[in-house]
Amino acid sequence: MNIEVSDDKQRLDIDKIHRFLCDHSTWAQGISKPLVETSIEHSVCIAAYDDEELIAFCRIITDCATFANLVDVIVWPEYQGQGIATQLMQAVMDHPSVADVRRFTLATSNAHGLYEKFGFAPLHKPDTFMERYRPDIYS
Repeated sequence: MNIEVSDDKQRLDIDKIHRFLCDHSTWAQGISKPLVETSIEHSVCIAAYDDEELIAFCRIITDCATFANLVDVIVWPEYQGQGIATQLMQAVMDHPSVADVRRFTLATSNAHGLYEKFGFAPLHKPDTFMERYRPDIYS
């Protein structure tokens, strides 16, 4: 396997990303392709490729100065367990868009161990965080 990690949005297979998010993710079931396209347009995107095949993807929502949020982290099932998520996360952490941010957040239901390796921990002050959450917005 010849893994390459890139932040070049021109290389992204948006159809493949949309299919995964819409049909297989636990967090974006039913999301429309136009919404996926808009989210990619307004985010820093990092992806991993085996030759030219997209095998992993994530987005960073950031102001590139003070705050960032990591979302839509995907490693396609046939490539899981091969260290690709670690390579993707290293590229995220090395990306200049997040080099100086004070707060970098993410939400995960099953990959705490991966993110802990990169310095992520439970919220420092969970009592100060609030959210507006609409889980059925895509249906």
